[in-house]
Amino acid sequence: MNIAAGRKALVTGGASGIGLEVARQLAAEGAAVALLDLDEEKLAAAAADVGAGTVTVRADVGSPGQVRAAVEGAVDRLGGLDTLVICAGVIHVKPLAEVTEADWDHTLDVNLKGAFLCCQAAESALRASRRGRIVTISSDAGRRGVPHLLAYSASKFGLVGLTESLAAELAPSVTVNTVCPVGVPTTGMGQQLLSWKTEHTGQDADRVLSGIANAIPMARNGTASDVANAVLYFVSEAASFITGVSLDVDGGSRLNTLPGAAE
Repeated sequence: MNIAAGRKALVTGGASGIGLEVARQLAAEGAAVALLDLDEEKLAAAAADVGAGTVTVRADVGSPGQVRAAVEGAVDRLGGLDTLVICAGVIHVKPLAEVTEADWDHTLDVNLKGAFLCCQAAESALRASRRGRIVTISSDAGRRGVPHLLAYSASKFGLVGLTESLAAELAPSVTVNTVCPVGVPTTGMGQQLLSWKTEHTGQDADRVLSGIANAIPMARNGTASDVANAVLYFVSEAASFITGVSLDVDGGSRLNTLPGAAE
């Protein structure tokens, strides 16, 4: 039996990267899926990728009015809503002295305010389903502060707190959990970080990626599928008694290692 059979899911940031992979897996597991994103052309391409019947709704997640209209549209076209996956996110890499107010505001608007607005707009439908699921995508940078990722880390730490607060408030009709992945080089955000690292180390991309993988106990870089697999678990009935959890999908990167002992 497909683990998402009969589910009605809205995925923000669904036109690319982790959001698109989550949508693919939800659809493959029997869910009806709506994609929310800002770029209409990418939305159309993503819908064709995910499969026939995929719904698209365009919105800037930082705009309360656009979010409400998009969620209402998704609920109407799906015939309800029981699953919300928050994947929309942005990043910039700058030292403290170079971060502008606009940089800060945009990052917090998309990554944290946007998550709040989407959850708020979807609350009624999720509660009404009596089997609601919210899964947010935080980051390893939402568990440990990272230099040059000040606004991003702040937003992702905030997302963990928002997830826990919502989990307490929306139980028992909705579970709320978050996934905290290590960087995924194949996504747009991952490519942005990879470009910055190659520029600042003077190494080519393959060498940078190899160095990152060597620092991960599981000895490889993360993939969008790794993250989507965790999301699908939280959506499944197997996770019906799990809420308020932050799950690290990082290949063990958070673990301490013995200095000098690496092979």
